[in-house]
Amino acid sequence: MEIVHLPDFMTLGQFLKYEGIIDTGGHAKYFLADYEVLLNGEREHRRGKKLNHLDVVTIEDVGTYQIQYEQDA
Repeated sequence: MEIVHLPDFMTLGQFLKYEGIIDTGGHAKYFLADYEVLLNGEREHRRGKKLNHLDVVTIEDVGTYQIQYEQDA
């Protein structure tokens, strides 16, 4: 599991772009439809879903990430 330190709160779609998994925010909708993305063990389709401190995002064929916000680290 990779720990990702983020500077500020972000959505799932923003996270995918921030990590370089997708090229633009517009690709998030299609990526989430095509790949299994789990948020804390549950399938997530919403690109606008806000990520919370210590959330775990698992992306099929990519990896698992634990979210940590800098102000909480």
